[in-house]
Amino acid sequence: MSNNTGRGLQANALGTFDTVVMAVAGSAPAYSIAAITAVLVGSVGLASPAALLYCAIPMLGIALAFSRLSRIDVNAGASYSWVGRTLHPFLGFVSGWALVISTTLFMVAGSLPAGSMTLTLFDEELARNTALSTLVGACWFLVMLLVVLGGARLTVRAQIAISGVELAILALFAVLALLHSPNARAFDWSWLGFGHFDGVTGFASGALIAAFYYWGWDVTSNLSEETRDSRRTTGLAGLIGVGIVFLLFEVFTIAVNIILSSEQIQANDANVLAVLGEELWPGWGGKLLIVAVMLSTVATLETTLIQVTRSLFAMGRDRTMPAALGRVHHRWNTPWVAIAVVGVVALAMFVASNALGTVGDILADAISAIGLQIAVYYGLTGLAAVVAYRKVLLTSVGAFVLGGLWPLFGALFMFWIFVESLGELSGSAIAIGIGGLAAGLVPMLWYWRRGSDYYRPAKLDATRTVEADYVPAGGGGDRGPLVHEGLPTDF
Repeated sequence: MSNNTGRGLQANALGTFDTVVMAVAGSAPAYSIAAITAVLVGSVGLASPAALLYCAIPMLGIALAFSRLSRIDVNAGASYSWVGRTLHPFLGFVSGWALVISTTLFMVAGSLPAGSMTLTLFDEELARNTALSTLVGACWFLVMLLVVLGGARLTVRAQIAISGVELAILALFAVLALLHSPNARAFDWSWLGFGHFDGVTGFASGALIAAFYYWGWDVTSNLSEETRDSRRTTGLAGLIGVGIVFLLFEVFTIAVNIILSSEQIQANDANVLAVLGEELWPGWGGKLLIVAVMLSTVATLETTLIQVTRSLFAMGRDRTMPAALGRVHHRWNTPWVAIAVVGVVALAMFVASNALGTVGDILADAISAIGLQIAVYYGLTGLAAVVAYRKVLLTSVGAFVLGGLWPLFGALFMFWIFVESLGELSGSAIAIGIGGLAAGLVPMLWYWRRGSDYYRPAKLDATRTVEADYVPAGGGGDRGPLVHEGLPTDF
C-alpha cells in the first residue's frame, strides 16, 4: 500500500497535539454536558457526579487497553482488528459493527442539537421545530462530511479551530461556576458517594449514560494509520483525553446540581448548559454556551465520521463488508466510498427521525441505545488486551495492574452495566440497541461463508515481534502506519 499511488490513507498526517485534540473533541465536552445532563439527572438525580466518577475509573481501564493494543497492531479498524485477532473473528466483527451502528445513530443524536443550537442563537421558538432543526443539523453534517473527505490534515486543522474556541468558553464558565454564590444548594460530598443511587440497577443505569459522556476519545485509534509514531501517540492521547473531559464533566455537572433546580433541568432537557450560562452570566452567558455546544456538536460529528468511515474502510479492506468500502481517494487519501455511504444513510435517518418525536425524545432513546453498543465494543476490547498480553502480565506489578487487572475490570464493568440496564431501558431503546447489533449477523455470516481472510487471523500476541506480523506501509517511516501482510492493496 503506497500513499504515492493513492492506495492508502494519508501517512504521518497527525502529531501528538493533534491526536490529543481529536480525543477531547471525540468526547464532545460541551455537547455531552448540554444534551445528556438532563437524562443523567433524570435517571440518578444528585448522584450524577458519582456516576461520572465511578464510570471514569473503568473507562481509564478501557483506555489502557486501547493504548496497549495499539502498540502491537496499528489498524484503522482498531477494536475490530484487535478483538478479531485475540478473542474470535466473530466477536471482532461484532465489536466493529457495534461501533459502526453507534456512530451512525449518533449522526441523528448529534446533528439535531447542532441544528437546534444554531437556531436558538436567532430564535428559541425556531429551535423547538424538529423538522427545521433536522434540516440545519443536516447542513452541518454535510459540511463536516466534506471536511473529512478532504483528508486528515484538513480535518485536524478544522478540529483545532473549532475545539479551541469551545474549550476556551468552557474554561471561562468553569471558573465562573467555581466563583458563583449558589442560589439553590451547597455542594455535598455525598454526591460523590453511593447513597443517592436507587440501588444497584439505578447505579447501572447512571453508569450506562455516563459511558456515553466519555465515548469518542478512541477516535485516536481509528486514526492510527495516519498518525506519526502511532504506537505510542494514539494510546497516550486517548488517556489524556479521558482525563481532560473527566474534569470538565465533573465541574459542570456539580455546577448544574448546585445552581439549577430540578425543574429547570427537566424543563430544558436539550439546553441545560445554556440555562446554566444565563445563571452565571445573565445576558451573555447563555448565548456563549450555546455557541460552545454548537461548536462541540459540529466537532464531534467530525470525529464520529472519522470513526465510522475508518472502521468501514478496514472492513472493506478485509473483505468482511463490500470491498468498495476499502477504496481510497487518489488525491485526498480518504476512504471516499465509505464516506459517501455513511452520508447517504445518515441523511435518510434524518428524514426518518422527524416521525420519532421531539429533539429531547430522540436524544433520550438514542443515547441509551448507543450506550448499550458502547458497552459491547469497549468491553470486548478490554478483554482483548488481557488476552494479547497474557504471557507478560506476571513480569512486573505494573504489567499486571495496567495490562491485566485494570483493563479486565473495565471490561467486566462494561458488560455488567449492559446486563443490568436492560431492565430499566425503554422498549424502543432496547430495540434500537440490540436490534442494531443483531443486524450485523447478516454481513458477518455472508462474508464468513465467502471465505474472507479476516476469519483466519494470525493471532495477536504481545510477545511476538512486530516485524513477524507486519510490513511497513510506504511513506510511514520506521514507526509509521503498518498494514497486514498479504491483504490486497489494488483497490
